[in-house]
Amino acid sequence: MPDIVLKPLAPGGRFVFRGRPQSIAAAEKAFGLALPEEACTAAISGERAALWLGPDEWLLLFPAAERDTIDASFREVLGELPYSLVDVGERQVAREIEGSQAATLLNCGCPLDFDVVPIGFCSRTMLGKAEIVLWRKGPALFHIEVWRSFAGYVDLLLAEAGREFNAA
Repeated sequence: MPDIVLKPLAPGGRFVFRGRPQSIAAAEKAFGLALPEEACTAAISGERAALWLGPDEWLLLFPAAERDTIDASFREVLGELPYSLVDVGERQVAREIEGSQAATLLNCGCPLDFDVVPIGFCSRTMLGKAEIVLWRKGPALFHIEVWRSFAGYVDLLLAEAGREFNAA
């Protein structure tokens, strides 16, 4: 059994939501999930997740089949409130890294200190020369969102660094 497993995740829906304070409660109703208010945290309900990316910005993850329903819900619930909802589902892809040495592998190209990064933490960061969104879902489980055009680079970087750990 390998110490680290690197795997692409199935395509999913992704929106970037940006809104002012008066739009946030309505967005939570439209998405069916309270958006995290604390910096660098994530909220999960079923197959939906909201990752805090900035004071007025969240990455919303959900099953691809729910895209149109969620989009319509935002338009209905938020109406004329000021907000932005951008579909980035085709722009980026997801990867999962799991195993006892996953944090060590990520440190081969990521500047974060995984000795202090708690479970639930999410942030934009760098992996090598690629910008990613990194979400620590468990002690040895990480979710990475990367732009599709950088996915091959990230895969090769992690595979090469993972050779030391017998990653598969």
